[in-house]
Amino acid sequence: MPIFKLSINGKQYQPDVAEDTPLLWVLRDHLGLVGTKYGCGIAQCGACTVHVNGTAVRSCVLPVSAVKNSAVTTIEGLSANGDHPLQTAWDEVDVAQCGYCQAGQLMTAAALLKKNPHPSAEEINNAMQGNICRCGAYHRIHEAIKVASKKI
Repeated sequence: MPIFKLSINGKQYQPDVAEDTPLLWVLRDHLGLVGTKYGCGIAQCGACTVHVNGTAVRSCVLPVSAVKNSAVTTIEGLSANGDHPLQTAWDEVDVAQCGYCQAGQLMTAAALLKKNPHPSAEEINNAMQGNICRCGAYHRIHEAIKVASKKI
């Protein structure tokens, strides 16, 4: 098996996994970074969203071989102290219910705000469209993104 050199949350890792192993399983099972969640396994729900070179991607279908020369950021790497503007806005708006989808929601929103610090309601809707929240907290998620955009 090849050994991949990965940069995740600013740290270097060398997991010994098959090249077609989904990044999600490398993160969770081999590196102990369990903040990124498994939802559907077919890149349709967004629970497994991480950043690869600043772009939001679904880690459940992304082979580890595709990220070997990239900077990967998981929810654990979004901020050192949980003080990213989105994380504080999530608390202010009281977004989470069950919380399962929230890491993916936050990572998608963070990629949006990095590219567009002050998005319109339509831009927020478009960016967040592929992230599913079984609790239906969409209104609060969108409100928290608006709150965070004012802090950036």
